[in-house]
Amino acid sequence: MSERYAFIGLGHLGGNLAASLIRNGFAVTVFDRDPAAVERLVALGATAASSPAEAAARAGNAITCLPSPKVSEAVLAGPGGLLEGLPTGGTWIEMSTNGRDEIVRLAALASAKGVETLECPVTGGVHLAAVGKITALVGGDAALYARHRTAIEAMCAKSFLMGPIGSAAVIKVITNMLAFIHLVAAGEALMLARQGGLDLAQSYHAIVASSGNSFVHETESQLVLNGSYDIGFTMDLALKDLGFALGMGRDFGVPLDLASRVNAIFEQGKQEYGGAAWSTQIIKLLEDAVGTDLRAPGFPAKLET
Repeated sequence: MSERYAFIGLGHLGGNLAASLIRNGFAVTVFDRDPAAVERLVALGATAASSPAEAAARAGNAITCLPSPKVSEAVLAGPGGLLEGLPTGGTWIEMSTNGRDEIVRLAALASAKGVETLECPVTGGVHLAAVGKITALVGGDAALYARHRTAIEAMCAKSFLMGPIGSAAVIKVITNMLAFIHLVAAGEALMLARQGGLDLAQSYHAIVASSGNSFVHETESQLVLNGSYDIGFTMDLALKDLGFALGMGRDFGVPLDLASRVNAIFEQGKQEYGGAAWSTQIIKLLEDAVGTDLRAPGFPAKLET
């Protein structure tokens, strides 16, 4: 492969994305604060670095998948960060979820050092990232996208160039806002079925085949019915993304009544179960309020591809 990549941030999502690059023959240098995460990727064929700067200097291009804009800025521009290692003309591919203003500002920091930026958040869930079937939402220069498209498509089954930097942040936040709304709605639907005396497994499949179906119901409802809730995505991350959506609503003059209500529900979920609880446990609020659970046999503890 002509392109080499540093990959910084090997959590639930990033670890799977980096593994897809390695699986497709790319030379990948990795860094993460968690040594176990680094070891998992080294076992697959990655090279370990002692800092983001070292990883970037070795590879010439860098990919990040991090939990917040604050962390992204530290990894990009802080001591030992990517901008200390990336060469002039190198590329930073940011796969974290950011607000539009954040990614525009961070891209400007990179540009001042001669580094080009592609924003490339992904959507579809960790289970799809594990097998290279997740979707990439891209913002940036079309020629830069073309240059790195082979690597992006090694990680993602589909990619959509949405426009200039900042465009992908907007659509990514929109898709996540919809997902959380759908999740709360799916929980209410299943609880109505449960309290209405219906078989929950049969109700799940009937909804899948109905006009009320959603991607979130097809996937995350299974984890609720199993009782594991293990989606690999936390309440804190959900609230971060809903916060971005509400901020965009204010900026763009769009009343977001549903998103505002769902944000309040997630605030309650965090208060009850903690920010590190899986986002799918938002439905446990309803289970606790009604005094019954939503369980049915035959559903997986983790999503299957």
